[in-house]
Amino acid sequence: MPRKPRFFVPGVPVHVVQRGNNRQAVFFDEHDYRVYLIWLSEAVAAHGCAIHADVLMTNHVHLLMTPLECRSVSSTLQALGRHFVPYINRC
Repeated sequence: MPRKPRFFVPGVPVHVVQRGNNRQAVFFDEHDYRVYLIWLSEAVAAHGCAIHADVLMTNHVHLLMTPLECRSVSSTLQALGRHFVPYINRC
């Protein structure tokens, strides 16, 4: 049975956690962190989210973000993943 869609209220901050598959590392050196933050800033600008705080750990990320529209969080993370996942998989 599929999960129910997530419900985001525009203007209300949400805590988002992204983890590596099976909690594997997703950042291997300092450059990976910088690349992630660059693509994150591009994604939030393009999809209407505000980032208030971020914590980048070796195998996961915490984001405190406020969506400006109902689908802003989903579309932001999808756009970020389309860039960052192939980048990391090439390493």
